[in-house]
Amino acid sequence: MKLLGLIAVAGMALAAPLALAQENPVKAGVEAWERGDYKGAVDRWRSPAMKGDADAQFNLGQAYKLGRGVTADLNQAELWYGKAAAQGHEQAEASYGLALFANGKRDKAAPWLQRAAGRGDPRAQYVLGTMYFNGDAVQKDWVRAYALVTRASQSGLAEASSALAQMDKYMTVQDRQAGLSLARKYEEEANRAPLPGKASPPAEVAGTAPPRTTPVRTPPRTGSATPPPVPVKVATAAPPPAAMRDGGWRLQLGAFGDPGNARKLWGQVGARFPGRQVYYVKAGTLTKVLVGPFANRGEAASACRGVSPCVPVSQ
Repeated sequence: MKLLGLIAVAGMALAAPLALAQENPVKAGVEAWERGDYKGAVDRWRSPAMKGDADAQFNLGQAYKLGRGVTADLNQAELWYGKAAAQGHEQAEASYGLALFANGKRDKAAPWLQRAAGRGDPRAQYVLGTMYFNGDAVQKDWVRAYALVTRASQSGLAEASSALAQMDKYMTVQDRQAGLSLARKYEEEANRAPLPGKASPPAEVAGTAPPRTTPVRTPPRTGSATPPPVPVKVATAAPPPAAMRDGGWRLQLGAFGDPGNARKLWGQVGARFPGRQVYYVKAGTLTKVLVGPFANRGEAASACRGVSPCVPVSQ
């Protein structure tokens, strides 16, 4: 029984400037893009992309997805996203999974969406959640589906909130509560970011999601009819920024005697810094909350606007 189908991955229509990089052709392309010279941007990115620059590859994927500077071509977008994703470009991993999904390659999309969902990408959480709900290229798991779509909804993805309302019609109260509990566990894991140099794998990857204590239940039938598919669209949202170059700059958001308060602060303000990493750095009895990386002081100071306290610091 499919309840959530026909997902149009509109969330891949990203409109913000793309990856900033130190290499002149890539940076020049970004500057051209910001001026509205999309063809000039694509021309500058193509050579470094063909030579293996992951930022340029991701940017070409964006251009082909949006149809700016080139004819819109989701197959070409998938190709360039895939090249960047293969090099570990995190934003490309999410976009690659979404492009694979939109191109009907659900089996290939699932592991990339799992990786991106584990990092907190709401588009990936939403699409992966619907896949688990439908049993689409993954084993049907309504509790995990509810948890993932809840996390996407909490990030402000309106379509995820609509999907939750549809799920509520068919899931038992017990399973919904189990899904909310799992969503909290995902949130806690996201807030427990590793210390610098101690990377940990995403939680929501194949075979490693936290175990459930309640089984998945089939919803009660209302008569003999199967509920019709509910078309769902991923929101068109501003994208997270592409992986930034590390110029040694961070933002210090505070210092706490209680490490739990440091993590609580990040839980409150982390959404203001999409795509950035949080670092919990011990300094004597205090735990500093640092965010980065940033290429230079100006970029860091710009990200501080509207956040207090917030101080750019050089590492």
